[in-house]
Amino acid sequence: MARPNPLANPLVKYFISILLFSLSYILGIYTNSSNSTTTLLQEQKQPLNCHKLNFSYPGLDFEAHHTLSLPKEPLKTLQFFNFCPPNFTNYCPCHDPSREKDFTVERFFSRERHCPEPYEKPKCLVPKPVGYKRPFSWPKSRDYAWFKNVPFKKLSEVKKSQNWVRLEGNLLVFPGGGTSFRKGVKAYVDEIKSFVPLKSGSIRTVLDVGCGVASFGAHLMDYNILTMSIAPSDKHEAQVQFALERGVLAMLGMLSIHRLPFPSRSFDMAHCARCLVQWTNYDGLYLMEIDRLLRPGGYWIFSGPPISWKANYKGSEVGAQELEQEQAKLEDLAGRLCWKKVAERGSIAVWRKPNNHIHCIKKIRIWKSPQFCISSDPDAAWYKKMEPCITPLPNVTDIHDVSGGSLEKWPKRLNIAPHRTKNEGITSRAFEGDTQLWKRRVKYYGAILKFLSKGRYRNIMDMNAGIGGFAAALTQYPVWVMNVLPFDAKQNNLSIVYDRGLVGTYMNWCEAFSTYPRTYDLIHAHGVFSMYMDKCSIIDILLEMHRILRPEGAVIIRDHVDVIVEVKGITDKMKWNGRVLHSENGAFHPEKILLIDNSD
Repeated sequence: MARPNPLANPLVKYFISILLFSLSYILGIYTNSSNSTTTLLQEQKQPLNCHKLNFSYPGLDFEAHHTLSLPKEPLKTLQFFNFCPPNFTNYCPCHDPSREKDFTVERFFSRERHCPEPYEKPKCLVPKPVGYKRPFSWPKSRDYAWFKNVPFKKLSEVKKSQNWVRLEGNLLVFPGGGTSFRKGVKAYVDEIKSFVPLKSGSIRTVLDVGCGVASFGAHLMDYNILTMSIAPSDKHEAQVQFALERGVLAMLGMLSIHRLPFPSRSFDMAHCARCLVQWTNYDGLYLMEIDRLLRPGGYWIFSGPPISWKANYKGSEVGAQELEQEQAKLEDLAGRLCWKKVAERGSIAVWRKPNNHIHCIKKIRIWKSPQFCISSDPDAAWYKKMEPCITPLPNVTDIHDVSGGSLEKWPKRLNIAPHRTKNEGITSRAFEGDTQLWKRRVKYYGAILKFLSKGRYRNIMDMNAGIGGFAAALTQYPVWVMNVLPFDAKQNNLSIVYDRGLVGTYMNWCEAFSTYPRTYDLIHAHGVFSMYMDKCSIIDILLEMHRILRPEGAVIIRDHVDVIVEVKGITDKMKWNGRVLHSENGAFHPEKILLIDNSD
C-alpha cells in the first residue's frame, strides 16, 4: 500500500506558504535596515548645514535638462575681457563730453543723454584709477572721500569760497556749503523747515535740480527724506560723482528737450538753489515739467536770483529792473499753473501745487495759455519730449479731495497698497504677497551675502524693480536703492514705487545708465537677462554692470537656470568670481542665483 504524500494535504500547503512569505518579509526588513543604517552613517559623517540644504554648490550641472533658447554670443574664442585704456577711467557712455559737439547747444541739448550705437560700444572693462581705495562707510562717507577715488581739483578751487568741497591732503572734505548755503546747508534747511513740514512724514520724496555735490539731499536724510539729486556733466566737473562717492543718491540729468525719466506725481517737493535753469523761457516749459512731477499739494522751493532782488541787488539799477521783471514773470507763470505762494524770506520762495484742478479748470477757461495736455500719457518719460501744457490731475468731485487719492505719511505708506495699484490691476492681496515675498528673499540674501547687514553696502541698484518690494525689504539697513523700471515693461510700476516713498527711474538696459563708473555697491538683477535676451547683447549689459559697480561690490543675478549658466560663462571671462546657488525655493525650482561677491 502506497504511503500518502503529505504535500498533497491542503492544510500542509497552506502552512508552507505562510512560512515562505514570513521568511521573505524578514529578509526584506533586514536588507532595508542595513541600507538605511549605512546611509544614515554616511550622513552623520557630514555636519548639518542649513544653508547647504537651501542652495547649490559651484559645479552643479544644469545644462542638460532645459531647453530655453539663448542668443548666440561671440565668446568661444575669447579668453578674458581686457581693461580699457586709462582714459576710460571715468567713462560715461551716454554723457561723453567728446560727443557733445555732434549735437546742438540749443536748450543744452548737447548735454542730454546721447548713447553710442551698439557697434561703437567698447568691449572692455573700465579700469579703476591708480590708488583707488574702498570708500568710507556711511555715515562717515557723507563728510569724507578719498581724493584718488575722484581725483578732480577743479570744483574745490572754483567753489572754494562757497565750501562745496575742500581738498585736505589725500581727503576730500564736504563741509555742507553751497552757492545758496551761505551759513551752511543745516541753516538753509532749518529756514525751509519754517515754511514746509519736513518732520511730518508727509514729505518723503524730493527732486533737487542742479544739485551740486548733493549736500541738500544728504542733509534731508536726517529727516527720513529721499532726494533724487540731478545735475548735468558740465564745467562743474564730476559733481554727481562726488555725491555718489559720498553715499548720497544722485544721477546725471538736466532739463533740456525731454522729460525727466520719472512718472507724474512722483515728488512731494522739488527744489532749485541757483540751479541756473531758465524757468520762464520756452513758454514756461521747464516749470510745467516740475508741475508734472509734483504730487497734488506738493511744494516747489526756489532760492537765488531773482528772489528778493530788492534786498540783494540795490547796487545796479539796470540789473535790479531786469531781476524785478524776471521775478514778475516767474510769479505769473506759477499763478497760471495754479500754484499758491506760501512764503518768501531772504533768497527763498516757496509755492504749493493745489490738491486738485477744480479751481484751475475755471481759471484756464479765462486764460488763453497754458492749456491742459490732452492726449499725452503723463507717466511716459523715456525720451519723451516735453510739451508746453499743464498735466491734468485725476478728476475729483469735491474741492477738498486729493486727486489720485491721498497718501499715508512715511513710514506707513511703505507697506500700504497705494491707489495707483488699482490702475495696474494689482490687488491689495497681491501687493501684500509681493511685500512678504521680498522680505523672505532679502532675508535669504542676508544669509548668503556677507556684509549686507554690516553697513558695507550703501548705494544699491535694483535693475528690474517691479513694485519696489526689494527696496522696501531693505529699509531696515542703512542703504538707499535706485529702483529701475525698464521703460517698456508691461506695467508702469514706477509710479507705485514712488507712492510707497521710494525713488527710481525709467531705463533701457540696452543703453548705459546715467551715472559715473564705480558708483554702486550692490546691483540686483531679477529677470533682467531673460527680458533683454532678444533685444540686445547681454555682454553689453554685463560690461555696463561692471562699469558702475564699485571694485569691492557685489551682484545678485536672479533668473532661469539656463540664463544663469550663460551669464556665468561671460562673468568668468570678466574675472568675476561667481557662484551659482539655489534660490530660497530649493533645488528643484528652475530659478537660480548667480552671486558675485568682491567684498573680501
